[in-house]
Amino acid sequence: MIRAGFLFLVAGLMAPAVLAQGACPAGQGEAACMLEAAWTAAQDLPEKKLDRVKPLFAPLTLKLTDPKAKAVWDARLGGTGAEVESADYVRGAAETAIREYGWEGFLERARAGLAPLHMGRPEIMGAAIALAPDAKQRARLVQIMFDLAGAPAKSAKVSFQDFERGDFGHVLSEQMMRDCMLADFDRAVGLTAVPDALIYQLWRARITGGAGALASDIRAGDGSGDTSHVRQALEGYAPVMSLGYCPN
Repeated sequence: MIRAGFLFLVAGLMAPAVLAQGACPAGQGEAACMLEAAWTAAQDLPEKKLDRVKPLFAPLTLKLTDPKAKAVWDARLGGTGAEVESADYVRGAAETAIREYGWEGFLERARAGLAPLHMGRPEIMGAAIALAPDAKQRARLVQIMFDLAGAPAKSAKVSFQDFERGDFGHVLSEQMMRDCMLADFDRAVGLTAVPDALIYQLWRARITGGAGALASDIRAGDGSGDTSHVRQALEGYAPVMSLGYCPN
């Protein structure tokens, strides 16, 4: 676990905005403050689980511009490197299917759930959005995905189809967030298994602005002792750091 002496050292390096315990202020210091909020939540994790989430912080801290904030993270993470991303097999599967069956054939097989889209269909179709030949076909694919989506049934027995429908909602939520389409984002989130999840709140804030308002919720954790809360905080805020907020 982190020793008290180290925490005092880190506190001395922190900028005032990072030490704030309320909402993170909008502007240049927001990113550092949000990462601090996620780190605060991570301190409630058992040591082994904390070690597992450390690499998730690394790529985000590289985007910080404040030297003091960078110094804090360099001391905190030490030699912890970012998780190495595996090859994008999902995009590769989409490219292969489109090349083999043509665009129309891909859509037909996607709608019917035929091989090679019988497994991982939401993710493969999501990857294919960027491969659509034009805006009309892109919109057509997105509509098919909305048609296939839907929140899992609330029953004791959850089927593969239930999970898949929720996965479609998740993939669509991410795409609509990236496209800055609020109405379609809300529609997609409503089709996920957990529409009030932290990750969707943060993704929505990328469109509407003011993700810093969620800092207190991030710091509070979820009390589960699981890494999910921290992972959602980082994955949810990452698009703001990499893409910025959507234009008003």
